[in-house]
Amino acid sequence: MAEKPTNARGTRDFGPEVVLRRRYLQQTLQQAFERYGYRPIETPALENLKVLEGKYGEEGDRLLFRILNSGDYLKDASLAQLAALAPEAQHRALLPHITEKALRYDLTVPFARYVVQHQHTLTLPFKRYQMQPVWRADRPQKGRYREFVQCDADVVGSRSLVHEVEFVQLYAEVFTALGLRVTLQVNHRKVLTGMAEVIGAPERVVDFTVALDKLDKIGEAGVLAELAQRGFTEAQCQAATAFFALQGSVETALAGLEAAFRGRSETGLAGVAELRQLVAWVAPLPLGTATLALNVTLARGLNYYTGCIFEVKSDEVTLGSIGGGGRYDDLTGLFGLPGLSGAGISFGLDRIYDVVDELGRWPTHLATYPVAVLVANFGEAYYPTAFALVRALRAAGHSAELYPEPKKLAKQLEYANKCGIPYVLLYGEAEANHQEVIVKVLATGNQVRVPLAEMLSGKGLVSLPAA
Repeated sequence: MAEKPTNARGTRDFGPEVVLRRRYLQQTLQQAFERYGYRPIETPALENLKVLEGKYGEEGDRLLFRILNSGDYLKDASLAQLAALAPEAQHRALLPHITEKALRYDLTVPFARYVVQHQHTLTLPFKRYQMQPVWRADRPQKGRYREFVQCDADVVGSRSLVHEVEFVQLYAEVFTALGLRVTLQVNHRKVLTGMAEVIGAPERVVDFTVALDKLDKIGEAGVLAELAQRGFTEAQCQAATAFFALQGSVETALAGLEAAFRGRSETGLAGVAELRQLVAWVAPLPLGTATLALNVTLARGLNYYTGCIFEVKSDEVTLGSIGGGGRYDDLTGLFGLPGLSGAGISFGLDRIYDVVDELGRWPTHLATYPVAVLVANFGEAYYPTAFALVRALRAAGHSAELYPEPKKLAKQLEYANKCGIPYVLLYGEAEANHQEVIVKVLATGNQVRVPLAEMLSGKGLVSLPAA
């Protein structure tokens, strides 16, 4: 018996209706990106492993989809030497021999690689947007897939906070256009560094932020347990709890941070000052259905952020983040071009789709099947005119198709109904004798007679009743 076909875990097929809806989301994003002056680029699905490794933290490295080398990939490996190693060391020693490439994990690191490779052809600051799939070897669950599309907007070559203000506006504009109420959470990596300094662990800011980033998922007790597991002392863990309680208004949280950092962390105070400036510039701007909020425990576990960081959450659907990003002052330095500041944000297309779908907020026009007109098939004797009708309709901007076989008319009408095609053109013996075409409006059952010459001119549908 043939094996039942299935998708690889964490991947999905998309039918016509879903593709149209996804395309609508991408077009909404593309139009917004281009209004803000971002230009499109694309990068390969495959990257050299050394480009990706070490850029996302230890957890990110574990989620890379590594690709097996082609050919005899073990010919340069010494199996005898491998056998002499401890089991946990064998796979680490073997990896360089069997895999040198991986599927891209996100679009930001490949963009940094792109900038360094093409630095002599770019005009700085360089603003780009990119909408392509990425892959992560994560555990599939609702809102979390192994293959999904990211939609990014980044700028490199400028340290100005103007770009962060623009990101807030861009997020607000897109989600307002989609009719979604969201909260734009903001924090600053210098604030997180300040926290690490205050609790007495300045050299362990990465471990601290990796644990802190899980607060929404595992709660305060879970974060404290992970900090302890990572070797933080009981006093350091207890000192961290003071920051968990910094809630309320943006001003209240900023004032609390200033009080905690004063005299103890100049880095933390610098982060607070930049957040104050961002909030002040954004305050008079209309944000539509979006709300800006400070979340002092927002960490985003990626190692490369250095300034403001963002995360977007739906106010209406319980789901993970549907967008995020931040400032990365030296990401290109990892590829030999230090000192080139950058900042960027990402829209999670698949999760945004899930939110819009759960709320049922798709535009009504997306329910329309792409084909507007079906020309019925009455046999080969009528093909020359049928082909001419289809061509004329397409030339006039209407999507049209000829039913491929001369089956019973009821069967052809059934096909049109199932496909949501609003109009069916009938041109058989009687219509040929009168040099006319019957246009059947399926929604009402009405029929309208139109002169053949008028239909061939492409104007025959203009005066018809709405389908």
